[in-house]
Amino acid sequence: MENQTIIEALLLGLLEGLTEFIPVSSTGHILLAGHFLGFESTGKAFEVLIQLGAILAILSVYAARFWDFMKRRDRLHVISEVVIGILATLIWMGGCAVEFVSAIVRRRRPNLFVPPQLPDDPAVRMLVGLAIGFLPAAVIGVLAHGFIKSVLFETPKLICIMLILGGIVLLWIDRLDLRPKYHEVREFPLSLYLKIGLFQCLAMIPGTSRSGATIVGGLLMGADKRAAAEFSFFLAMPTMLGAFTLDLCKNWNALSASDLNIIVAGFLSAFVAAVIVVRSLLGYVSRHGYRLFGWWRLVVGTVGLAALYIVG
Repeated sequence: MENQTIIEALLLGLLEGLTEFIPVSSTGHILLAGHFLGFESTGKAFEVLIQLGAILAILSVYAARFWDFMKRRDRLHVISEVVIGILATLIWMGGCAVEFVSAIVRRRRPNLFVPPQLPDDPAVRMLVGLAIGFLPAAVIGVLAHGFIKSVLFETPKLICIMLILGGIVLLWIDRLDLRPKYHEVREFPLSLYLKIGLFQCLAMIPGTSRSGATIVGGLLMGADKRAAAEFSFFLAMPTMLGAFTLDLCKNWNALSASDLNIIVAGFLSAFVAAVIVVRSLLGYVSRHGYRLFGWWRLVVGTVGLAALYIVG
Protein backbone atom coordinates (compact mmCIF):
# COMPACT_ATOMS: atom_id res chain seq x y z
CA MET A 1 0.00 0.00 0.00
CA GLU A 2 3.05 2.28 -0.14
CA ASN A 3 1.78 4.18 -3.19
CA GLN A 4 -1.72 4.77 -1.88
CA THR A 5 -2.74 8.22 -0.68
CA ILE A 6 -4.35 9.19 2.59
CA ILE A 7 -7.15 10.82 0.57
CA GLU A 8 -8.05 7.49 -1.04
CA ALA A 9 -8.00 5.81 2.36
CA LEU A 10 -10.27 8.48 3.84
CA LEU A 11 -12.72 8.16 0.93
CA LEU A 12 -12.83 4.36 1.17
CA GLY A 13 -13.21 4.55 4.95
CA LEU A 14 -16.09 6.99 4.49
CA LEU A 15 -17.68 4.55 2.04
CA GLU A 16 -17.23 1.71 4.56
CA GLY A 17 -18.87 3.64 7.38
CA LEU A 18 -21.79 4.80 5.24
CA THR A 19 -22.57 1.34 3.85
CA GLU A 20 -21.61 -1.14 6.60
CA PHE A 21 -24.95 -1.14 8.42
CA ILE A 22 -27.28 -0.64 5.49
CA PRO A 23 -28.09 -3.65 3.29
CA VAL A 24 -26.00 -2.64 0.26
CA SER A 25 -22.68 -4.48 0.95
CA SER A 26 -19.90 -2.26 2.25
CA THR A 27 -17.23 -4.74 1.18
CA GLY A 28 -18.67 -4.87 -2.34
CA HIS A 29 -18.67 -1.07 -2.58
CA ILE A 30 -15.10 -0.78 -1.24
CA LEU A 31 -13.75 -3.50 -3.54
CA LEU A 32 -15.42 -1.96 -6.59
CA ALA A 33 -14.26 1.55 -5.68
CA GLY A 34 -10.76 0.25 -5.00
CA HIS A 35 -10.75 -1.57 -8.36
CA PHE A 36 -11.59 1.57 -10.32
CA LEU A 37 -9.26 3.76 -8.22
CA GLY A 38 -6.42 1.28 -8.65
CA PHE A 39 -6.22 0.85 -4.88
CA GLU A 40 -4.31 -2.29 -3.89
CA SER A 41 -3.93 -3.25 -0.23
CA THR A 42 -1.60 -5.84 1.25
CA GLY A 43 -3.54 -9.11 1.36
CA LYS A 44 -6.75 -7.09 1.00
CA ALA A 45 -6.20 -6.24 4.69
CA PHE A 46 -7.32 -2.60 4.46
CA GLU A 47 -10.84 -3.58 3.38
CA VAL A 48 -11.28 -5.76 6.48
CA LEU A 49 -9.28 -3.92 9.13
CA ILE A 50 -11.05 -0.58 8.73
CA GLN A 51 -14.24 -2.36 9.87
CA LEU A 52 -12.96 -1.81 13.41
CA GLY A 53 -14.19 1.77 13.01
CA ALA A 54 -17.72 0.50 12.39
CA ILE A 55 -17.48 -1.83 15.42
CA LEU A 56 -16.51 1.06 17.69
CA ALA A 57 -19.35 3.12 16.21
CA ILE A 58 -21.88 0.58 17.51
CA LEU A 59 -20.18 0.52 20.90
CA SER A 60 -20.35 4.30 21.13
CA VAL A 61 -24.02 4.50 20.11
CA TYR A 62 -25.06 1.74 22.52
CA ALA A 63 -22.57 2.71 25.24
CA ALA A 64 -25.36 3.43 27.73
CA ARG A 65 -26.72 -0.11 27.43
CA PHE A 66 -23.28 -1.65 27.92
CA TRP A 67 -22.60 0.64 30.89
CA ASP A 68 -25.92 -0.33 32.48
CA PHE A 69 -24.87 -3.96 32.26
CA MET A 70 -21.45 -3.30 33.76
CA LYS A 71 -23.10 -1.52 36.72
CA ARG A 72 -25.29 -4.52 37.54
CA ARG A 73 -24.34 -6.10 40.85
CA ASP A 74 -25.29 -9.53 39.56
CA ARG A 75 -23.21 -9.27 36.38
CA LEU A 76 -21.01 -12.24 37.35
CA HIS A 77 -24.15 -14.33 37.83
CA VAL A 78 -25.41 -13.16 34.43
CA ILE A 79 -22.10 -14.11 32.81
CA SER A 80 -22.28 -17.59 34.36
CA GLU A 81 -25.85 -17.95 33.06
CA VAL A 82 -24.66 -16.93 29.61
CA VAL A 83 -21.87 -19.52 29.64
CA ILE A 84 -24.28 -22.25 30.75
CA GLY A 85 -26.78 -21.13 28.11
CA ILE A 86 -24.17 -21.23 25.35
CA LEU A 87 -22.99 -24.72 26.38
CA ALA A 88 -26.57 -26.02 26.57
CA THR A 89 -27.32 -24.56 23.15
CA LEU A 90 -24.18 -26.06 21.62
CA ILE A 91 -25.20 -29.48 22.96
CA TRP A 92 -28.67 -28.95 21.49
CA MET A 93 -27.18 -27.95 18.11
CA GLY A 94 -24.86 -30.97 18.15
CA GLY A 95 -27.72 -33.32 18.94
CA CYS A 96 -29.84 -31.83 16.15
CA ALA A 97 -26.95 -32.20 13.68
CA VAL A 98 -26.40 -35.86 14.59
CA GLU A 99 -30.14 -36.56 14.33
CA PHE A 100 -30.35 -34.77 10.98
CA VAL A 101 -27.46 -36.77 9.49
CA SER A 102 -28.90 -40.00 10.89
CA ALA A 103 -32.27 -39.19 9.33
CA ILE A 104 -30.66 -38.62 5.93
CA VAL A 105 -28.73 -41.91 6.11
CA ARG A 106 -31.80 -43.86 7.21
CA ARG A 107 -34.15 -41.95 4.88
CA ARG A 108 -36.56 -40.85 7.54
CA ARG A 109 -37.90 -37.59 8.88
CA PRO A 110 -35.62 -36.04 11.55
CA ASN A 111 -36.91 -35.62 15.10
CA LEU A 112 -35.27 -32.36 16.15
CA PHE A 113 -34.89 -31.68 19.87
CA VAL A 114 -36.61 -28.89 21.78
CA PRO A 115 -34.19 -25.95 22.35
CA PRO A 116 -33.02 -25.39 25.95
CA GLN A 117 -34.96 -22.88 28.03
CA LEU A 118 -33.04 -19.73 28.91
CA PRO A 119 -33.66 -17.42 31.90
CA ASP A 120 -36.06 -14.52 31.33
CA ASP A 121 -33.25 -12.01 31.85
CA PRO A 122 -33.01 -10.08 28.53
CA ALA A 123 -29.23 -9.68 28.90
CA VAL A 124 -28.73 -13.45 29.12
CA ARG A 125 -30.97 -14.15 26.12
CA MET A 126 -29.26 -11.44 24.09
CA LEU A 127 -25.70 -12.56 24.81
CA VAL A 128 -26.46 -16.25 24.21
CA GLY A 129 -28.28 -15.31 21.01
CA LEU A 130 -25.30 -13.30 19.76
CA ALA A 131 -22.94 -16.20 20.46
CA ILE A 132 -25.19 -18.66 18.62
CA GLY A 133 -25.77 -16.29 15.72
CA PHE A 134 -22.03 -15.65 15.38
CA LEU A 135 -20.99 -19.32 15.41
CA PRO A 136 -21.82 -20.32 11.78
CA ALA A 137 -19.94 -17.37 10.28
CA ALA A 138 -16.98 -17.99 12.61
CA VAL A 139 -16.63 -21.61 11.48
CA ILE A 140 -17.03 -20.91 7.76
CA GLY A 141 -14.90 -17.77 7.92
CA VAL A 142 -11.94 -19.63 9.41
CA LEU A 143 -12.25 -22.62 7.07
CA ALA A 144 -12.77 -20.60 3.87
CA HIS A 145 -10.68 -17.50 4.66
CA GLY A 146 -8.08 -18.14 1.96
CA PHE A 147 -10.66 -18.82 -0.76
CA ILE A 148 -12.72 -15.76 0.18
CA LYS A 149 -9.74 -13.36 0.13
CA SER A 150 -7.86 -14.78 -2.88
CA VAL A 151 -10.80 -15.66 -5.16
CA LEU A 152 -14.07 -13.97 -4.19
CA PHE A 153 -12.47 -10.62 -3.27
CA GLU A 154 -10.74 -10.56 -6.66
CA THR A 155 -13.89 -10.95 -8.80
CA PRO A 156 -15.52 -7.54 -9.46
CA LYS A 157 -18.07 -8.99 -11.89
CA LEU A 158 -19.35 -11.38 -9.19
CA ILE A 159 -19.70 -8.44 -6.79
CA CYS A 160 -21.85 -6.51 -9.29
CA ILE A 161 -24.04 -9.54 -9.96
CA MET A 162 -24.58 -10.11 -6.23
CA LEU A 163 -25.43 -6.42 -5.76
CA ILE A 164 -28.14 -6.73 -8.44
CA LEU A 165 -29.52 -10.01 -7.10
CA GLY A 166 -29.57 -8.62 -3.56
CA GLY A 167 -31.41 -5.53 -4.78
CA ILE A 168 -34.11 -7.69 -6.36
CA VAL A 169 -34.47 -9.64 -3.10
CA LEU A 170 -34.83 -6.43 -1.03
CA LEU A 171 -37.50 -5.06 -3.38
CA TRP A 172 -39.35 -8.37 -3.18
CA ILE A 173 -39.11 -8.48 0.63
CA ASP A 174 -40.38 -4.92 0.90
CA ARG A 175 -43.51 -5.84 -1.07
CA LEU A 176 -44.37 -8.90 1.00
CA ASP A 177 -47.24 -8.68 3.47
CA LEU A 178 -45.19 -10.02 6.36
CA ARG A 179 -46.81 -10.49 9.76
CA PRO A 180 -44.02 -10.01 12.32
CA LYS A 181 -44.16 -12.07 15.51
CA TYR A 182 -41.12 -10.60 17.26
CA HIS A 183 -40.81 -6.88 17.96
CA GLU A 184 -37.86 -6.93 20.37
CA VAL A 185 -34.50 -8.65 19.92
CA ARG A 186 -34.74 -10.14 23.40
CA GLU A 187 -37.99 -11.89 22.37
CA PHE A 188 -36.27 -13.99 19.70
CA PRO A 189 -36.26 -17.76 20.31
CA LEU A 190 -32.89 -19.51 20.18
CA SER A 191 -33.71 -21.09 16.83
CA LEU A 192 -34.23 -17.63 15.30
CA TYR A 193 -30.81 -16.41 16.44
CA LEU A 194 -29.28 -19.48 14.80
CA LYS A 195 -31.24 -19.10 11.56
CA ILE A 196 -30.22 -15.46 11.22
CA GLY A 197 -26.61 -16.53 11.83
CA LEU A 198 -26.91 -19.04 8.97
CA PHE A 199 -28.27 -16.30 6.70
CA GLN A 200 -25.23 -14.20 7.63
CA CYS A 201 -22.97 -16.82 6.06
CA LEU A 202 -24.30 -15.80 2.63
CA ALA A 203 -22.36 -12.57 3.08
CA MET A 204 -19.07 -14.45 2.65
CA ILE A 205 -19.69 -13.67 -1.02
CA PRO A 206 -18.78 -9.97 -1.45
CA GLY A 207 -21.67 -7.96 -2.82
CA THR A 208 -24.24 -9.92 -0.81
CA SER A 209 -24.14 -7.68 2.30
CA ARG A 210 -23.82 -8.97 5.85
CA SER A 211 -26.49 -6.62 7.13
CA GLY A 212 -28.70 -7.38 4.13
CA ALA A 213 -28.48 -11.14 4.66
CA THR A 214 -29.22 -10.92 8.38
CA ILE A 215 -32.05 -8.41 7.95
CA VAL A 216 -33.72 -10.45 5.20
CA GLY A 217 -33.31 -13.60 7.30
CA GLY A 218 -34.84 -11.90 10.33
CA LEU A 219 -37.80 -10.55 8.33
CA LEU A 220 -38.55 -13.91 6.73
CA MET A 221 -38.35 -15.63 10.12
CA GLY A 222 -40.84 -13.29 11.82
CA ALA A 223 -38.93 -10.26 13.14
CA ASP A 224 -40.23 -6.77 12.43
CA LYS A 225 -38.13 -4.27 10.45
CA ARG A 226 -36.68 -2.45 13.44
CA ALA A 227 -35.84 -5.61 15.43
CA ALA A 228 -34.23 -7.26 12.37
CA ALA A 229 -32.03 -4.20 11.78
CA GLU A 230 -31.12 -3.85 15.47
CA PHE A 231 -30.06 -7.49 15.79
CA SER A 232 -28.01 -7.04 12.64
CA PHE A 233 -26.18 -4.19 14.41
CA PHE A 234 -25.44 -6.31 17.47
CA LEU A 235 -24.43 -9.39 15.46
CA ALA A 236 -21.98 -7.22 13.53
CA MET A 237 -19.84 -6.75 16.64
CA PRO A 238 -18.58 -10.33 17.21
CA THR A 239 -18.61 -11.08 13.46
CA MET A 240 -16.58 -8.06 12.39
CA LEU A 241 -14.29 -8.27 15.43
CA GLY A 242 -13.60 -11.91 14.56
CA ALA A 243 -12.86 -11.02 10.92
CA PHE A 244 -10.64 -8.13 12.05
CA THR A 245 -8.66 -10.35 14.44
CA LEU A 246 -8.23 -13.19 11.92
CA ASP A 247 -7.10 -10.84 9.15
CA LEU A 248 -4.74 -8.92 11.40
CA CYS A 249 -3.07 -12.14 12.56
CA LYS A 250 -2.66 -13.43 9.02
CA ASN A 251 -1.32 -10.15 7.58
CA TRP A 252 0.60 -8.63 10.51
CA ASN A 253 4.05 -9.61 9.25
CA ALA A 254 3.30 -8.30 5.76
CA LEU A 255 2.07 -4.85 6.87
CA SER A 256 4.47 -1.91 6.80
CA ALA A 257 4.37 1.38 8.71
CA SER A 258 2.85 3.15 5.69
CA ASP A 259 0.17 0.44 5.50
CA LEU A 260 -0.77 1.07 9.12
CA ASN A 261 -1.01 4.84 8.54
CA ILE A 262 -3.44 4.33 5.68
CA ILE A 263 -5.48 1.81 7.69
CA VAL A 264 -5.75 4.26 10.60
CA ALA A 265 -6.99 6.98 8.24
CA GLY A 266 -9.63 4.66 6.80
CA PHE A 267 -10.61 3.50 10.28
CA LEU A 268 -11.21 7.05 11.55
CA SER A 269 -13.39 8.10 8.62
CA ALA A 270 -15.31 4.79 8.83
CA PHE A 271 -16.00 5.41 12.53
CA VAL A 272 -17.42 8.92 12.01
CA ALA A 273 -19.64 7.88 9.09
CA ALA A 274 -20.87 4.71 10.82
CA VAL A 275 -21.93 6.63 13.95
CA ILE A 276 -24.17 8.83 11.80
CA VAL A 277 -25.71 5.84 10.02
CA VAL A 278 -26.34 3.78 13.17
CA ARG A 279 -28.04 6.72 14.90
CA SER A 280 -30.46 7.30 12.01
CA LEU A 281 -31.05 3.94 10.32
CA LEU A 282 -33.48 2.29 12.76
CA GLY A 283 -35.93 5.16 12.58
CA TYR A 284 -35.70 5.29 8.79
CA VAL A 285 -36.36 1.59 8.14
CA SER A 286 -39.22 1.57 10.66
CA ARG A 287 -40.98 4.24 8.60
CA HIS A 288 -39.86 3.52 5.03
CA GLY A 289 -38.64 -0.07 4.81
CA TYR A 290 -35.80 -1.22 2.54
CA ARG A 291 -36.98 -0.22 -0.95
CA LEU A 292 -34.45 2.61 -1.31
CA PHE A 293 -31.57 0.21 -0.63
CA GLY A 294 -32.92 -2.28 -3.18
CA TRP A 295 -32.86 0.35 -5.92
CA TRP A 296 -29.45 1.57 -4.70
CA ARG A 297 -28.02 -1.93 -5.18
CA LEU A 298 -29.56 -2.28 -8.63
CA VAL A 299 -28.09 1.03 -9.79
CA VAL A 300 -24.60 0.41 -8.37
CA GLY A 301 -24.47 -3.17 -9.66
CA THR A 302 -25.63 -2.19 -13.15
CA VAL A 303 -23.29 0.81 -13.37
CA GLY A 304 -20.45 -1.38 -12.07
CA LEU A 305 -21.03 -4.03 -14.75
CA ALA A 306 -21.16 -1.35 -17.46
CA ALA A 307 -17.94 0.23 -16.17
CA LEU A 308 -16.19 -3.15 -16.07
CA TYR A 309 -17.27 -3.78 -19.67
CA ILE A 310 -16.06 -0.36 -20.84
CA VAL A 311 -12.85 0.22 -18.88
CA GLY A 312 -12.15 -3.24 -17.41
